[in-house]
Amino acid sequence: MLAALTTLTVSDSGASAITSHDPAAGRFDRPQHGFAPVWTTLRDGRPQDVGLDPAPIKAAEDFLASWTKPDASGHPHFSGAVGLLAHDGVVVDRYAVGGALRYADAAGTELPAAQQVPMKNDTIFDMASISKLFTSIAVLQLIERGQFTIDTPVSRFFPEFATGDKAAITVKMLLTHTSGFDADPIPSLWAGYPDIPSRRQAVLDSPLKNKPGTTYLYSDINLLTLGFIVEKLTGQSLDKVVHDRITAPLDLADTGYNPPAAKLSRIAATEFETNPPRGLVRGSVHDENAWSLGGVAGHAGVFSTASDLATLAQAILNGGSYRGHRILRPETVRQLLTNYNQQFPDDAHGLGFELDQPWYMGALASPVTAGHTGYTGTTLVIDPESRSVAILLTNRVHPSRNWGSINTARQVWATSLARAMAVRPVAGKDAWTSTLGNAAVATLSTRAFTTHSDQARVSFAAFVDTEGSSDPLQLQASTDGVNWQPIALSVSGPGAPSGTVTSLSGHGHRAWWRAVGAVPQGASVSLRWRYSTDPSYTGRGVSVDGVKVTESGRSLLDGERDPAIFVAEGWQLSSR
Repeated sequence: MLAALTTLTVSDSGASAITSHDPAAGRFDRPQHGFAPVWTTLRDGRPQDVGLDPAPIKAAEDFLASWTKPDASGHPHFSGAVGLLAHDGVVVDRYAVGGALRYADAAGTELPAAQQVPMKNDTIFDMASISKLFTSIAVLQLIERGQFTIDTPVSRFFPEFATGDKAAITVKMLLTHTSGFDADPIPSLWAGYPDIPSRRQAVLDSPLKNKPGTTYLYSDINLLTLGFIVEKLTGQSLDKVVHDRITAPLDLADTGYNPPAAKLSRIAATEFETNPPRGLVRGSVHDENAWSLGGVAGHAGVFSTASDLATLAQAILNGGSYRGHRILRPETVRQLLTNYNQQFPDDAHGLGFELDQPWYMGALASPVTAGHTGYTGTTLVIDPESRSVAILLTNRVHPSRNWGSINTARQVWATSLARAMAVRPVAGKDAWTSTLGNAAVATLSTRAFTTHSDQARVSFAAFVDTEGSSDPLQLQASTDGVNWQPIALSVSGPGAPSGTVTSLSGHGHRAWWRAVGAVPQGASVSLRWRYSTDPSYTGRGVSVDGVKVTESGRSLLDGERDPAIFVAEGWQLSSR
């Protein structure tokens, strides 16, 4: 584990906090290895305090604000939102916008202004499936105590799992959603069964949709079952276990199940429900199956705030500890961040935590980036390589779950933190950088030059953080300025492709590469770097630096000495 140089400072509240002076702080191109120092605690600060550019963060705030306003559909994407961004132990942004309570009915009739409740940074949200993380941590704590392992068959705890294909289901399969269960109990617990005992039994009796271990299928049944295991082995209800072993040690005062009525004024409203006929849901869990189980379930039911979630996330970054209170051992956190679903490439999953999901992690996504989302509109992203946290909490189901997806907002919020970090030039004071959005093309072209043989070579440094091969960076050559052909490149550096390649794409390695290729012979040769993106998802972007063309030891082109040789469309010179 890398230990950062730290100094003790005093926050605005007077509480002591640790400010990191790690040279990797604020750097996207210097990924961290190992956990943050165990004593790292969160404090409020400015983006500039940890080397971040505030501009991308401000742009993301403006984006969130725009989504609280009606669009062509006649309604906004979400009633309101609270966002939090943290980097290297510093909360660099807290942002609240829109309404925690805004609508009177399912049709979206706005309440009188005096009855509406604005979002605030301490608004309490229904976490929905982010609750699964708390259940997973409780399970891992029992594993640490030696009560079972991730490979223990679930039939050890429940006889309902002892027959047929269900006998093969292990705790790990429940944690990674490879058990074979269908997505939800069928029929739904609230509609199909008369009381809590029969609903719990229905979960245990659930049939399989797929053979265990053969398919990834996200299923609430997995975490419901894990919650029952926790209760069976501890002899306590899940809410008490989560309180005593997670939220109380971390001092998460606003996190728990079935929040008290005294906190109702701080709670974001969710849906206006007619089936079941619950009316406006506020302060009670939105998920109907969790509601039918009394508000406490392994898959849903936790309420929390952005600040409390940030503390939990920092505990993960610290290797399982916060302010001297350990909830998991470091080796357990390493397991938590290990991908057990390598046979399902698009569904990387640690123990309870999802991994590497750009659809909500945006440009913070990497093979070790962990997190989860919730149906009500909640998002948690933990990026160990930059020691960053991105939290976006919305009440997107208020007043209706049918008002649309907020995944773009999730990506924008996380990506803003990635793009606030620096990618420092490797040659000179600046580098050419492109940070395209979806379905776009950027070109960086050189002026024409003459080569006299087939011995001319181009060399350059490239930083490539993209969605993958669908968003390639390609170096091309033309001898007529019209027709362009790719140049085969040999590339070196951490995570670089082997052999020769005609395009560069990379995801999660966060390192500069050195590329070398042959330039064609011609009286008027031009080069161009073409970066293109597909319609969905992008990484932080690409950078090109230190461009040189030489022939038999003679310099034909030097981008550092003469940056005017370039014509840029969608690229800009950047010192970070």
